[in-house]
Amino acid sequence: MTRMRDPALLIVAHGSTVNPDSSAPTLAHAAEIRRRKIFGEVECAFWKEEPSLRDALLLFDPESIREVYVVPNFISEGYFTQIVVPRELELDGQITKRSNGQIWKCCEPVGNHPLMTELLLKRAREVASDAAPAETSLLIVAHGTDLNENSAVAAKREAEKIRALGKYAAVLNVYMEEAPLVSDWRNLTDTPHVVVVPFFISDGLHSYEDIPKLLGMVADGDGGGPGSTPAATALAHGEIFRQNPYSIEGRSLFYAPSIGTDPGLVDIIIQQANAAAKQ
Repeated sequence: MTRMRDPALLIVAHGSTVNPDSSAPTLAHAAEIRRRKIFGEVECAFWKEEPSLRDALLLFDPESIREVYVVPNFISEGYFTQIVVPRELELDGQITKRSNGQIWKCCEPVGNHPLMTELLLKRAREVASDAAPAETSLLIVAHGTDLNENSAVAAKREAEKIRALGKYAAVLNVYMEEAPLVSDWRNLTDTPHVVVVPFFISDGLHSYEDIPKLLGMVADGDGGGPGSTPAATALAHGEIFRQNPYSIEGRSLFYAPSIGTDPGLVDIIIQQANAAAKQ
């Protein structure tokens, strides 16, 4: 692993004004990288939280930090990595030289790294250790969007890579807002066991509420929002991942936390910076 003493690492992520869990994985990964003392400084910046992406322009002293590696903590290449982050950080491309002489290098998003495949397999094994893979379908769930057609590419790529390994009876990339829809999982699969791994950076409304409703794990109004029951509120704070398996129409459904919460993301973030350093 390349050791970077002087350069700084900036991890950029979406963040949220309504979900405090949104930035938690990014902050945790940054703390672990800081502990390893690989970079001169390690900071985070967010689109919807403080410090903002604009604030990041002033985070690093150009006298002591000559290079900044920007790693997007996003699952896929898309609207935010291609439009929002470059615009807010005033990046000219992969390499940007500031007027103060500081060099900023934009790295690949974490979702593009080959290690993502291993993390997905690891998480699937952890959540359904007793389910025989030959009798199990693995669903990788992403958001899906019309903003940028690349937003669904990462999930499709990972599904194809895992499918080629022949470990599971079926491996599908499914989406919340575009076909194939996660809500159609009953028709898309025919195995007795189904493992669902949300392909998101953090756990929040999508993983706590939206996807469980689409899967039929909880009914509308039971996601922990206003007017929900105490039991539903507990589900919204993580219990939903600890009640596996769910029995739905005679089948066992296993539901995992979002992949971005895995501690293995730390190594991916570091390796994305290392790759940019060698270019």
